[in-house]
Amino acid sequence: MSTLVIVESPTKARTIRNFLSSSYRVEASMGHVRDLPSSAEEIPEAVKGEKWAQLGVNVEADFEPLYVIPKEKKKVVKELQKALEEADELILATDEDREGESISWHLKELLKPKIPTKRMVFHEITQDAIREALKNCRNIDEQLVHAQETRRILDRLVGYRLSPLLWKKIAWGLSAGRVQSVAVRLLVQRERERRAFHEASYWDLKATLEQQKTGFEAKLMTLRGTKIANGSDFDPSTGRIAADRHVILLNEADVVALKNRLIGKTWTVANLEERPVTRKPAPPFTTSTLQQEANRKLRLSARDTMRIAQNLYEQGYITYMRTDSVNLSEQALTAARSCVEQMYGQQYLSPQPRRYTTKSKGAQEAHEAIRPAGSTFRTPQETALSGLEFKLYDLIWKRTVATQMADSRQTLVTVDLQVEDAGFRATGKRIDFPGYLRAYVEGSDDPEAALEDQEVILPPLKVGDRPNCKEIESVGHETQPPARYTEASLVKTLESEGIGRPSTYASIIGTIIDRGYAQMNNNALIPTFTAFAVTALLEKHFPDLVNTSFTSQMEQTLDDIATGEADWLPYLREFYLGEQGLDTQVKERESGIDPNEARAIELENLDAKVRIGKFGAYIEAENGNGVVTASIPKDLTPADLNPEQVEVLLRQKTEGPEKLGLHPETGEPIYVLIGTYGPYVQLGDVTEENKKPKRVSLPKDVTLENVTLDTAVQLLALPRTLGHHPETGAKIQAALGRFGPYVVHDQGKEGKDFRSLKSSDNVLTISLERALELLAEPKKGRGGSSNKSKEPLRALGAHPADEEPVNIYDGRYGPYIKHGKTNASIPKDLSVEEITLEKAVELLEAKASTKKSSGKSSKSAVSSTAKKSSTSTTKTATKTAGKTTAKTTGKTTATKKKTTAS
Repeated sequence: MSTLVIVESPTKARTIRNFLSSSYRVEASMGHVRDLPSSAEEIPEAVKGEKWAQLGVNVEADFEPLYVIPKEKKKVVKELQKALEEADELILATDEDREGESISWHLKELLKPKIPTKRMVFHEITQDAIREALKNCRNIDEQLVHAQETRRILDRLVGYRLSPLLWKKIAWGLSAGRVQSVAVRLLVQRERERRAFHEASYWDLKATLEQQKTGFEAKLMTLRGTKIANGSDFDPSTGRIAADRHVILLNEADVVALKNRLIGKTWTVANLEERPVTRKPAPPFTTSTLQQEANRKLRLSARDTMRIAQNLYEQGYITYMRTDSVNLSEQALTAARSCVEQMYGQQYLSPQPRRYTTKSKGAQEAHEAIRPAGSTFRTPQETALSGLEFKLYDLIWKRTVATQMADSRQTLVTVDLQVEDAGFRATGKRIDFPGYLRAYVEGSDDPEAALEDQEVILPPLKVGDRPNCKEIESVGHETQPPARYTEASLVKTLESEGIGRPSTYASIIGTIIDRGYAQMNNNALIPTFTAFAVTALLEKHFPDLVNTSFTSQMEQTLDDIATGEADWLPYLREFYLGEQGLDTQVKERESGIDPNEARAIELENLDAKVRIGKFGAYIEAENGNGVVTASIPKDLTPADLNPEQVEVLLRQKTEGPEKLGLHPETGEPIYVLIGTYGPYVQLGDVTEENKKPKRVSLPKDVTLENVTLDTAVQLLALPRTLGHHPETGAKIQAALGRFGPYVVHDQGKEGKDFRSLKSSDNVLTISLERALELLAEPKKGRGGSSNKSKEPLRALGAHPADEEPVNIYDGRYGPYIKHGKTNASIPKDLSVEEITLEKAVELLEAKASTKKSSGKSSKSAVSSTAKKSSTSTTKTATKTAGKTTAKTTGKTTATKKKTTAS
């Protein structure tokens, strides 16, 4: 008897083959084998004339979806059909969540097997798990399929009805989404808060005291019995003390006078309190918390975290990585407790197995948290992993093991001191027993170092003691605007608000960045002016769709459909066709949306208008001669745009660039300007003979206001030759690049070795000796890891054309093939192991030809393409004729048809 097992990916297939006998044939579907059409080209001719076809869903016939086989999947489908002909049994073994259930259903609907068919699910890819899963196969869960299908249809309706509206009213290529638009609004709301924020300053005193030759610090808390103001006492919208706060606000003169008055006075311990506290370990990872912690600790994006976790799962290192559950199986509890005993000792083991329960009603169907796979946990060092895979596995291993460790016991110490009429406070923390902190500290890479950082030891003190005051320092503070979202904090907010599903957060954040709604800067997500315009339009005309509570309720209904507590068809009818349905809203409101108004952005305290144009955001203002416009630099954020910057941009447009002076050697004028990527200095004028005068961006610590002629001359002299390397004789230079100042060791054909400058280094003054020190340090890779020489994932051999090596490397956006200066991405349906030298050469040639053809493209070609795109878009119709299948569930009264085009 021959059994065909179908999974999603080649890696997963290879791992599972190791655990099955030769009577099993394991093949990969490469994800979904069919879906709603993604472009006009995929729409069958038979339905292109239908008025509903643009959506890919027949809203007039019980929301019947059109499913087509994408062009790139037709070969896969044929291979699966051929494999099925040779099988006596079919097992669908896709992932255990809703998406996996949907893939299995689509496979069954498409392949139409005439042999016994089973659904197999497992939470980890180990020999025991696969054998157990084979014993407990089941049928496809129709309710899960309904839930996933409803979610897919709902997302299509929102995206395909609102996105064209944004194209017409704001700019071509924009997109809206059920969860995406809510996430963008969160970013915009935070940026609005930052714009409305009013900075305030306050002062206090910090004293350094000594008791029994041990020093400690204390901070001013009260004066004449009244609390001293701190940052939390200010109203961020006014910059003044909040009305309900009874506090004393000190300025610099006040604290200097107080400091002088207290010098030499007697300090007395007025009160001392020791409070024991117990800290428990965090639960094991869910999809959301893994994304958050990987972003904090490893600086990984949500997208990269999920890609790496997927690889770990498919190789059998961790359990399934899409889960809302914090539950650990008995097998996992035993394995984790064994690790604790072996590595940390019995005293670090929790007295009883620590069990966690998932509180969320809509938790994913996966029944266990993310943990190391198997009945025994391999330590990170026992695996063959390296790089980011090693680091992420290490994170998961530590977090899981820590859950079964003893509580951390700490003592918090508060000492109140009195000197004259001023009250000071010293706080300390003593870790009496580290417990789980020995293995895992949230947000820290090094638990031992984190333990040291957490402890603040005070000397032995008692009430009435009189410690010596060694120094009093006046300290000024400024209140800070609300912090922008990072990927970690955005994921946390989305989950806490019940918006979307954690398994989708990576793609949502990736889409927000890819579509130009946000840019990443120092791990912060900064919304663009386009995000402001889109959010304002949706808030005004479709407020429910960007309302967090409304979106959360939608998510709850989708969960209810999954459990059979709600019917999919009545919900879709009401959402789309009801009196307040999406279709009704779009038809009623589209004509009332003025594009000029939609493209304008209202910003407080700004007289000039900000608009969205074909090439990005720009300023529009009236002067005596009419309307003046000026582009806004890409790195200038909505929260930071102020009247002074507007004035500079407009003056540069009307009066020309500001002239700093003449170059002392050439006599050419030197200008300071603001460009697309920020301020820069320019040597000379733009003329027919000198179309591209030399330009250098200003370093981050040099602003438009403080740039001088001398500084400009030095910047224009970059790159600056510092000398020659004592070993190679090659020159060493200092320069400014896209990512900031750097030094480079230029060895010609041997290559260039770069190092970024530290914050304390100055590109204009750095010496040869300091440059040599930096070059001697190991090169830091992404995430700060040492990366002296990047090792390939696989060496494929020599290229037949020039005998140069062809290797596969792990890049920021996944593995890629490299040959000389040509890099080619590996298609998603192929794994690293499947790439042969011949296939690599084929991909490299395709990439090279793409480069050549793009280089030859003309304006007419672009215009032609644009016209074709426009035509195909307006004619887009979605649906097909073909074979129709019907399916019903116990709770669904309507019959739902699926039309398949192949």
